[in-house]
Amino acid sequence: MTPDPTTSPPPGRPASSANSAPPGSSARSGGWPSLAEIADGVRAGRLDPVVLVEQALRRAEETKHLNAVVHLDADGARKAAADHPRTGALAGVPVLVKEIIEVEGMPHRCGSASMDEPARRDAEVVARLRAAGAIVIGLSHTHEFAYGCTGTSNRAGPCRNPHDPTRMTGGSSSGAGAAVAAGIVPLAIGTDTAGSVRIPGALCGVVGLKPAYGTLPVDGVFPLAISLDHVGVLTNTVPDAAYALAALATPAASPTTAATSGSGPQRLGVVVNEEYLDFTPEVETAWRLSISRLSTIDVRLPEWAESFQAAAEIQGPEAAANHAGRDLTNYQPDVQERLREAAAVSASQYGAARAKAAEITNAMDALLTEVDAVITPTVLTTAPPIDAVDTPAGSLAVRAQLLKNTRLANLTGHPAITIPLPTPGLPIGLQIIAKSNNRALETAHWIEQQLR
Repeated sequence: MTPDPTTSPPPGRPASSANSAPPGSSARSGGWPSLAEIADGVRAGRLDPVVLVEQALRRAEETKHLNAVVHLDADGARKAAADHPRTGALAGVPVLVKEIIEVEGMPHRCGSASMDEPARRDAEVVARLRAAGAIVIGLSHTHEFAYGCTGTSNRAGPCRNPHDPTRMTGGSSSGAGAAVAAGIVPLAIGTDTAGSVRIPGALCGVVGLKPAYGTLPVDGVFPLAISLDHVGVLTNTVPDAAYALAALATPAASPTTAATSGSGPQRLGVVVNEEYLDFTPEVETAWRLSISRLSTIDVRLPEWAESFQAAAEIQGPEAAANHAGRDLTNYQPDVQERLREAAAVSASQYGAARAKAAEITNAMDALLTEVDAVITPTVLTTAPPIDAVDTPAGSLAVRAQLLKNTRLANLTGHPAITIPLPTPGLPIGLQIIAKSNNRALETAHWIEQQLR
């Protein structure tokens, strides 16, 4: 068994109306079998890619009100299914790709009214999807240019939570989280710069994996902040996330079978910093109950205010540079405001933030030699109402609740994954941060089993 070395971090830095599963497979959340079952069934001839694609297209049509899918390539998906060679680790798996990621021939709009042109090529991660046998059925909703954590700002309107359409999905990989939760697809590709895979994963009740920095390529992804940008996956289970990552990552960064063996960590750290535990009563109840079923060690993460500020002061100037010279007139108002604030961060602040990021990364590396993984609540609240961001004060309060716990892992480049916690109400997520992709996935799978 080969080890999974962590990619070096940057410098310093429910499906309530699920369909039936395809014949010959075991039904799970959303009516989909596991990714491994789908691919194995397609390769063996037990499952037909055409049937799988039709199921995904039908479910996308049934859930149009969620606005999770902003472009559906039904003709292209049907042709790919009909011509499928029945090979590959992801053979026949229907997948959605976040609309900031280029998919040749499909609109490359990034959720913005300022863009309307077809992509001229496949992003590298899309090329890897196709090479593995996956079938791209369309594009999923993003907060405009991935510069927001609510999923409410897009040329097509807000994305809606499958558990309660009056509530937000979180963002910026809003449609990816909603689509997996609603059973449209068993796999969606998102991006994560400050929590953009994990926040919708937590609010929609699915698994969201941000692997170690550089594990999945960002070539062909519209950048937000290159020092912090990660490509990630959203799935129904941890084994599915591990399977997808193994199919898409370079061999050196792919998880081994140990990642889904379910063996538990010897030392599981639980965060005690008060900022990471500033949760609503619903989140507190689910969190306290869940950690009471686990054997943990209290740990203190690097100073929250310093890490949060450093991440913001790296992200801001890099985002402003990516949009320099562009006409912001047709941008969403909140994204315009965020870019104005980003441009105000000075070069000296940016340099100091990079130095602080290196310090914090070293501290996290040291902590993760003392424990195998650290757990925190992923998000401090359940999904807020969509109209909670209608006022500037409301938007600020919501963003603070959603972003507070997720930025650290982008700053340090460590892998982080959110898994759903048992709860009778709206979904709540638990975040695992570890030193390697293997360790993060192995710990998450073990916790998933303990809490089942």
